[in-house]
Amino acid sequence: MKKKLFAAILLPVLLATIISFGMLPIVARRQLVWPNFPIGYEHGIALDLGDGLGPAWYFKGPGSIIDGVIDVPGHVWKQVGTYHVFGLHFNVGPGGAPSWWATGEPDGVLLFVVDGILAPWSMEIREKMAARGYVHYPELVDAADNPHPTLVVWLKHTAVRSFNFDGGPMPALAHLVTPGIDYNFMPNYMTPYP
Repeated sequence: MKKKLFAAILLPVLLATIISFGMLPIVARRQLVWPNFPIGYEHGIALDLGDGLGPAWYFKGPGSIIDGVIDVPGHVWKQVGTYHVFGLHFNVGPGGAPSWWATGEPDGVLLFVVDGILAPWSMEIREKMAARGYVHYPELVDAADNPHPTLVVWLKHTAVRSFNFDGGPMPALAHLVTPGIDYNFMPNYMTPYP
């Protein structure tokens, strides 16, 4: 069952990633600045999972409930399938705090493009996801901050520039980032989802 779920999710994700990122050249990604992001992306996106467990699910993050928006600071998202999202991660913190994620970089610049897959946490899934760069997962919550009973959002952050990732909610995990997949982006894949 888990292998079929993983296979059913992985192939469409791979194809959508190639198509989506091919339409957003690296030069254009470098010019994106918060809050000027592409049409179709939104901060505080309400995910429709069609699971009957709630009208919408949101990304839980530090300082995530700001101005009535539940989300991870500096992120915008586009849902491209029931269990797949694309995101852009800008250098902005809670309430618009400047240069929050990377203190040496300009305020609001694009740091990462993000690929997200909604799937359960298990020993088998975590190993497969981490090997592909999906090393961090935030919780999904409903509007009342109740966690989803089974799903998390596996995120792969691909850097579009070189910088020192030294801020955000876990400055102790500071590290140098170069363009490409950041396998050290707040890795929590080893921590079981309760």
